[in-house]
Amino acid sequence: MKIGILKTDAVRSEWVPDYGEYPDMFIALLGALDESLKFSVYDVEQGEYPADIDEVDAYIITGSKSSVYEEKTWIADLMSFVRELHSRHKKIVGICFGHQLVAQALGGRVEKSSKGWGVGLHTHRFEQQAEWHDGQSAEFDILVSHQDQVIKNAEGATVLAGSEFCENAVCQIGDHILTFQGHPEFVPAYSREIMEYRRELIGEEVYQQGLASLQKAPESERIARWILNFLAA
Repeated sequence: MKIGILKTDAVRSEWVPDYGEYPDMFIALLGALDESLKFSVYDVEQGEYPADIDEVDAYIITGSKSSVYEEKTWIADLMSFVRELHSRHKKIVGICFGHQLVAQALGGRVEKSSKGWGVGLHTHRFEQQAEWHDGQSAEFDILVSHQDQVIKNAEGATVLAGSEFCENAVCQIGDHILTFQGHPEFVPAYSREIMEYRRELIGEEVYQQGLASLQKAPESERIARWILNFLAA
């Protein structure tokens, strides 16, 4: 399987030696479970797209510090590309910004949440389980870093999992689109870096809660297996 990673942001240069760019994080996460996977990276923030939509089998949309409702040409272009992928039932996995962009592009709405910042490790719970799920615990722990949230879901979307803080945390459209608000590709050390960098922005109370949450490990490998199950189905 060949996966196209739609890169929507750059990691701060001082962090790249330790954590890589966002596509590197996905390649490390998924490649560790399936060495046969191949990847192509498209920097859509810089206008890079595949010459042929079918040159890869599926697409992953990464996270970004941008908001999907910002009036930026590259965001509008990416929404158009998502609508084309959707019309052709091409598989998409959207992560954080990617989760929100899919919703916004396909009839939903994203806003800055009145609940404030979500950082550190959050627990989300499945209310219904899809075929790609492992059938184990309905709850799972995932690293998050977001202030925007999906307020209205995309047309035809099913909400599979959420929490009191984030109701629309895992959504699926048909058998070809799966999106997560959280970041399975993050490692706790990178989550800590972001929180420390944004400490004043997110507020001391949320910062301290976020740091404390990192004492528990995210279920990144479990979530990665769900993603691969979904893509392979």
